[in-house]
Amino acid sequence: MNSPLVSILTPTYNHEKYITDCIYSAQSQTYSNWEMFVIDDGSTDKTLLIARELAENDPRIHVYTQINVGIFRLGETYNFALSQSSGKYIAVLEGDDVWLPEKLNLQVAELEADAHIVMSYGQAYSSTTDLSSNYGLTDFSSKSKEVLFNSPIGTATKVLLFSNFIVALTVLIRRSALAEIGGFKQSHQLPLVDVTTWIELSLCGKFSCIQQPLGKWRFYPNQITKTYTAEIHEGFYRFAVDFFDRETCLFINTGITKHRIKAHFQKQLVEAHSRSGRYKLIRKDFKGARENYLKSIFCFGFNGLIWKLRSLIGLGFSIFHADIESFAKYLGRVSYK
Repeated sequence: MNSPLVSILTPTYNHEKYITDCIYSAQSQTYSNWEMFVIDDGSTDKTLLIARELAENDPRIHVYTQINVGIFRLGETYNFALSQSSGKYIAVLEGDDVWLPEKLNLQVAELEADAHIVMSYGQAYSSTTDLSSNYGLTDFSSKSKEVLFNSPIGTATKVLLFSNFIVALTVLIRRSALAEIGGFKQSHQLPLVDVTTWIELSLCGKFSCIQQPLGKWRFYPNQITKTYTAEIHEGFYRFAVDFFDRETCLFINTGITKHRIKAHFQKQLVEAHSRSGRYKLIRKDFKGARENYLKSIFCFGFNGLIWKLRSLIGLGFSIFHADIESFAKYLGRVSYK
């Protein structure tokens, strides 16, 4: 097998507890021809210091820092890292995630074997913050082979518009395909670049789905997906509507309409605001939790009634400053505290 260069892009912010594991997981790859670009977004902890110390002993690691631009300008951070890199393939590994050792080796083989594949991805564990145990593993069982491999081209697009089944830390992207779409895509005030980029790539070529674990992503209440749960869903709703208008011909005879998109996201937003309320309760942001719970209960029509009921319970916890995670444990449910 050829051993083309892989560029690893690692944006990070206040990940002093995790960045060592992240970098070690790259260094532990059985595939060794890689370069890594750690972009510190103005961390206020020791993230930058730790990354620089690790880079001193490994010339493949390049560390940059910048004035904090935040999550809503994440696309700029990713595309800066991309501009510094020169690999044939681009991998994503954010500062609080880790890879399993065979990750790159498996994916480079797939992409080298078929020039029509624009992106490879696989399964990932959602894990506790210390990585000692796992909550679950990405489940592809409900997706058809055509969707998983985006064959014919555009098959995955229609599914990704409703649900992102591709975990960012597992992807390996063909650089030429990423250049074709103009780099990582961030729009509609979305605090992310992943699913919008996957959707654009899904119009360029096939995918490779490796149905085995490739890494682990920590699940904790202060991570971006938990801090901005509602904002992510609201922004993606705006993106989905605009994408539908732009690519209407893609949805002919699929049963997908703008009305269906609206109904889907209204239900999603009930759940998103309920989840956001829970994460804010864990962080003891009781006022913010109440705002999310009230929006979940009184907005978005009669969609998601079970989640509205959960929000009503959560609202009570937010009013009395109670510990909802102890209640979750009592019910035998997963606690994220």
